[in-house]
Amino acid sequence: LSPGDHALLRRRGTNKLRVGGFICCTGSPGVWGPCATNSARLAVAEINKRGGILGREIEFSVYDAGGPLDEVLNRAEQAIASDEVDLVVGLHTSAVRVALRDITTRHRIPYIYTPVYEGGERTPGVMAIGETPRAESRPAIHWLAEVKKAKRWYLIGSDYVWPWQSHRAVKHYIAESGGQVVGEEFVPLGEDDHEPHLARIRAAKPDVVLITLIGTDSITFNRAFAEAGLAATTLRYAGAMDETVLLGIGPDATENLFCASGYFGCIDSRANDDFRISYRAMFGAHAPPIGSVGQSNYEGMRFVEAAANRAGSLAVGPLFAAGRNVI
Repeated sequence: LSPGDHALLRRRGTNKLRVGGFICCTGSPGVWGPCATNSARLAVAEINKRGGILGREIEFSVYDAGGPLDEVLNRAEQAIASDEVDLVVGLHTSAVRVALRDITTRHRIPYIYTPVYEGGERTPGVMAIGETPRAESRPAIHWLAEVKKAKRWYLIGSDYVWPWQSHRAVKHYIAESGGQVVGEEFVPLGEDDHEPHLARIRAAKPDVVLITLIGTDSITFNRAFAEAGLAATTLRYAGAMDETVLLGIGPDATENLFCASGYFGCIDSRANDDFRISYRAMFGAHAPPIGSVGQSNYEGMRFVEAAANRAGSLAVGPLFAAGRNVI
């Protein structure tokens, strides 16, 4: 163990690794909470079966990262001070990440942020492993332009950091593909009256509506989009779209709906087969569906294991350095 690890053990008085899962369990992104919690717990069980991380058994606790931001930050302070959390794994909005990283940095707690996000996170000790617009949206935009002949784009997203920054990036990719943006708007989280948005979309006559609404907001928008008769004539490309959200939208509202993702539950591979079998065995046949957003928490825990083994340490500096080279 490094000096930093020994200091942590002296403060904690235990050889267990206490991981705080800051997962949105309420609000618009709360739809991903059950799968994210299950995915993290599955990874923890597998890692503990292998002897833990650097010989330390993982204790995993869930803290709601939904709701008012000041309440989330209070939970984080209490988790570190009272529950003596050693490491944070996060599945929540980028708005929470931007605030929460100040706390983890001050306490020198490693922080792994797992979902798809806008990119650009460089805070020491914060390891964001999710897909970014350049890797995920750029190829999809070019494909829609080349294969579907899409030229006119309308952008609609939730009103916070990830959609703001993602739209800045995708505008460049749309221009690269020879397209143009014919409208853009941001919707407050929790909004479920989409008639005004749909009226503006109909008037703009786009070929594609690019959607960065999250969770239940994406579900209600896509249902309303189809009910308004737009699905048959207008393509949709959605970010943060996975099997969980798709289940909420329903099969009758998905015509001409496309997404790109770093993970799909239906992909057949030995690793994914093993993951799906283990998930079903642990949580049952009727467990929350596996989707890319929630599943990213499984990847987050496996990332911690790999980075710690490479670094030989769980201290912020060595773990952060080793994490840059973990695939």
